[in-house]
Amino acid sequence: MVDVLSQNEIDALLAALDSGEMDAEDLKKEETTRKVSVYDFKRAVRFSKDHIRSLTRIHENFARYLTTYFSAQLRTFVQINVVQVEQLPYDEFIRSIPKMTILNVFEAEPLEGRMVLEVHPNVAYAMVDRMLGGQGSAPNKISNLTEIETIVMERIFSRTFESLQEAWKTIIDISPRLEALETNPQFMQIVSPNETIALISFSTKIGDTTGMINLCIPHVVIEPIMSRLSVHHWFVSQKKARAPEEKEMLEQRVSKAKLPIVAELGESSITIKEFLGLNVGDVISLNKSLDEGLKIKVGEKLKFIGSPGSVKDRLAVQVDEVISEGVEENNDE
Repeated sequence: MVDVLSQNEIDALLAALDSGEMDAEDLKKEETTRKVSVYDFKRAVRFSKDHIRSLTRIHENFARYLTTYFSAQLRTFVQINVVQVEQLPYDEFIRSIPKMTILNVFEAEPLEGRMVLEVHPNVAYAMVDRMLGGQGSAPNKISNLTEIETIVMERIFSRTFESLQEAWKTIIDISPRLEALETNPQFMQIVSPNETIALISFSTKIGDTTGMINLCIPHVVIEPIMSRLSVHHWFVSQKKARAPEEKEMLEQRVSKAKLPIVAELGESSITIKEFLGLNVGDVISLNKSLDEGLKIKVGEKLKFIGSPGSVKDRLAVQVDEVISEGVEENNDE
């Protein structure tokens, strides 16, 4: 923090210079002592502030997707938010989580290596309770998972990786896949203890139950794509080409879109008095001869010229001419 002198301190400094009590040359001398900063090799800094900001943006989207997914599945109030994104040794992460917790070990091709989604038991059991018809309350005592609870949790958390895939789509197309569901962190060693990880912590509230969800991403796993986590990549990367399947789906949806089509027989102008005096059988002459084609508009745009007719006792219009793009309609007064 920069020290700011008050006006009195500035006046005293100028007075000391004028009286000779202080030499101006002494103020110009630079400090010769070297400044030494402490560096802990056990807490190696592998992620820059730029990387942390990018990870925060990605997983804020992930939190929104999870909120939507769990709200629909559990049919209750769910709120998930990113609390912090930090880097620390893997061993410190293992020691910070409960001895009995829910650990979803997964891989995300094409990235090499394993990651962990740790869910606090209160949150996990509240989810299971809701899925099995309960109120979503957490048990007072956490015990080993039964086979049914394990299957239910695997089904719940397998679907969460679809949200993770969607959140990372702006950086890389990944295919997360649940490898194992563990409960004891001491038996889970996905990287060496001193390996730096990015830890994304989410505050989670399900009904009246609160807890944390932690996403552990080892540096060695996302090291090949670290350059994509820079702000420069976010703003200058070219727009990704759409996949053929996505293009085909888009074309199908556009082809089914409904548009209003109007065939104008002609126009006419009458006074208000004439309009009020109209009776059944009166004829209004239009400003168009029988030889002229009908204007066929799609929406508000003139697209075709046609002629009136009938098909199976129903009125119809036959398209005789296609108006080229860029041709404007001439409104003759």
